[in-house]
Amino acid sequence: MGTDSEPAPPPAPGKQPAAAHVVLLASPGVGHVLPMAELARRVVAQGEVTATLVTYANFSSAGHGFPSALMATLPPSVSTAVLPEVPLDDLPANARIETRILTVVDRALPNLRDLLISLLASSSPPGGGGVAAFVPDLFGAWALQVAAELGVPGYVFRTTNLMALLTLLHVPELDRTTTCEFRDLPEPIRLPGCVSLRGADLPDPLQDRTSPAYRFVVESAKRHLLADGFIVNTFDAMEHETIAAFNELSHKGVYPPAYAVGPFVRTCSSGGEKAQHGCLRWLDEQPDGSVLYVCFGSGGTLSTEQTAELAAGLEASGQRFLWVVRFPSDKDRSASFFGTAGHGHGHGDSPLGYLPEGFAERTRGIGLAVAEWAPQVEILSHRAVGGFVSHCGWNSTLEAVAAGVPMLAWPLYAEQRVNAVMLAERAGLALRPRGKDDGIVTREEVAAAVTELVAGEKGAAAREKARELREAAAEAWGPDGTSRKAFEAVASEWKKAAAARSRGAS
Repeated sequence: MGTDSEPAPPPAPGKQPAAAHVVLLASPGVGHVLPMAELARRVVAQGEVTATLVTYANFSSAGHGFPSALMATLPPSVSTAVLPEVPLDDLPANARIETRILTVVDRALPNLRDLLISLLASSSPPGGGGVAAFVPDLFGAWALQVAAELGVPGYVFRTTNLMALLTLLHVPELDRTTTCEFRDLPEPIRLPGCVSLRGADLPDPLQDRTSPAYRFVVESAKRHLLADGFIVNTFDAMEHETIAAFNELSHKGVYPPAYAVGPFVRTCSSGGEKAQHGCLRWLDEQPDGSVLYVCFGSGGTLSTEQTAELAAGLEASGQRFLWVVRFPSDKDRSASFFGTAGHGHGHGDSPLGYLPEGFAERTRGIGLAVAEWAPQVEILSHRAVGGFVSHCGWNSTLEAVAAGVPMLAWPLYAEQRVNAVMLAERAGLALRPRGKDDGIVTREEVAAAVTELVAGEKGAAAREKARELREAAAEAWGPDGTSRKAFEAVASEWKKAAAARSRGAS
């Protein structure tokens, strides 16, 4: 996928090649910053490449800007920059996450333009030979117009999978050719190389044509086509048919080329707070493959009723579990995204106060509930963990894949329903519980689904698929792996751009 590039020409005799400088723009939210930081590490590891990792001051106070721990892990050849805060006071209090993020991106464009101009003019590190490429993530595609105005090649880093990208790129066509709400579409959405989707599987912002978020997403999809290429956090064994189909469309000129360079996942820590977390000591005492890990990501939020039903279902199942509990919200399934769910509403200011009375005592010995946060990569890699109840965020999905852990798909917001369909029907990695018409998954369904995942035949098949994907994920970044080759191809494009800029400036 995108691996047929010509190598960059050698530098003139007696001259060192100009360093290709790549500017990476991460949208607000830890789920965006972390994979972009991993991309930055791999970019500079190519040699003759430096990078600036940029994010936004907005929301950084909630821990979603540049956490100090993340800063400490970045190589010296990765610089950082934070775009100044922009006002959001005029947005309604109930504005969707997508609206808030895209508004920040849009209003910060002048600051981004100033930053790119200063880097283009720089002849010293980190600028080097100028800016060879601008790489925003999916929300930052809004900013591709700035790079185009300045003559800088733009590549969108898709922190989701290729099926989600194809789905997004199809949205303007759906918008143009239909008038009903997408959830009411009479026929499935069939895209090349993808599992069929129902209209109701599309992300929430697309389910209301009258909302500002809807227009934002449609326009963002159109702006993706300004990109010179897509860098996608997926790999061949995960989406082989979709990759082949996208390649064909790209060769026909329908879409820019895509480079499947994943999986990008965090590695286990060897010490510090994560390694000392009490839940890991608890896992040490459990049998191999016996524990169900339950976590809905950095932003996923359950309602008060759903929290109670999940607790009752876990208890009724009799299965061992480790549950990261966050404050519930009856208004927003992504309320934890900016750390706003539940705080100041009593129950001892702990989300554990929302669990059913006596739950902790009745499940002592087989279950452990922890508040707010746990070291997910370390947990998924633990020998005792045999399943993962997940919101299907793509970072969490790839972390499960890297650890060889099957999933129970419980999507909440963003593109997670698209991910859940792909994981269950194409990848074979996940089972899906059935919700009622109001979306609530009952305690009876929870108990049946988790028991099937941990101890049933379908769970065993998903576990075998998880083992296969774990091996394939490791091979993708091996010496001759497909993801490594794709990454080297796009890095070669950047080095050629830097060499061309250097020649033009001399």
